Amino acid sequence: MLPTDLIPESRKRLGRGLVWLASLVLLAVFVGQGLYKAELTSFGFDTWQPLIYFYVLWGIALGAGQVMTRGEDGYKALFLLPAVLFTIAMVVFPTLFGFYIAMTDWNLSSFSGRTFNGLDNFWQMLGDAYYRNALINMLIYVAAISVEYVIAFGLALLLNAQIRARKFFRVVFLLPLMLSPVAVSWMIGKSLMEYRFGPLARLFRWLGWDTPAFFASPVSAKISIMVLDAWTFIPFMMIMLLAGLQAMPRDVLEAAKVDGANAWQTFWGVIFPLMLPVSLTAVILRIIFKLKLADIVITVTSGGPGGATDSITSFIYREYRDRSNVGYGTMLAMVYLILIIIFVTLLLKLANRFVRNVT
Repeated sequence: MLPTDLIPESRKRLGRGLVWLASLVLLAVFVGQGLYKAELTSFGFDTWQPLIYFYVLWGIALGAGQVMTRGEDGYKALFLLPAVLFTIAMVVFPTLFGFYIAMTDWNLSSFSGRTFNGLDNFWQMLGDAYYRNALINMLIYVAAISVEYVIAFGLALLLNAQIRARKFFRVVFLLPLMLSPVAVSWMIGKSLMEYRFGPLARLFRWLGWDTPAFFASPVSAKISIMVLDAWTFIPFMMIMLLAGLQAMPRDVLEAAKVDGANAWQTFWGVIFPLMLPVSLTAVILRIIFKLKLADIVITVTSGGPGGATDSITSFIYREYRDRSNVGYGTMLAMVYLILIIIFVTLLLKLANRFVRNVT
């Protein structure tokens, strides 16, 4: 095995040419098959199966090209090649295929099958009031994380203090996180909050609320969904914040006490700034989980009343399940994926900049 600097230039050119040729052939086959399925050309395969064989040949050519151009380093790269090829096959290709499906008119209840319609689904999405409503709901749901963070931080401080039965309360507060959101939906949303015979409904009647229908009006239904989701995932942020509090250096807290700082001054001047990296990590992870909110909405309200509680994912799910509209539902999913990537990328950049400025 030759080092890279001892490989002849002709061999390097041959290896690069092999990789480029195989890549161009794979791209041409992929594009040609897409055009054939879109009925824009008469040349293509009846199924996508031949593309798998071209993909395997491209992987072999890529490995051979790495060895020819990089020598010993190329052999080392061969150990990573299967993982790279698997990622491309399981992530990149399905995403590209999803974009293709998003540009088709494909309803499973129709006898016409799948037909290419370009950007018609996208223009339909822009005029869809229910989709805009679901997008606004997601902004409200994400904004509610600020309240969840305050509660989680308070619980973390409580469980970090020297209180009796501290280990017992830690386990109790973690119980909601151990339950499936679907189980929470049935246990609380469908049982405890049932407006006729549910224990919570009876309690609110006793307190003076004549018709305690938690999911009847848009406002109360939305608040109830946020409460159910918060009850499930607040322990997630709490345990991360608790771990950060326990890892905090004690000498800093002792120095604050020596300087005469009270509990409130110690929290704002010492604890909160030192916990910012952990806090941002917990909040960002919670936002990512929140962006996938669907199971509680689907189980408890099915997006009602009138789409008032719909999240983007629950709306897309109902587009598939209730209307069998695969093409339009895939367009909604692809656009939402792009929005998530942009939002999370900007969020991470702002979070890193904020931490650098503070610390």
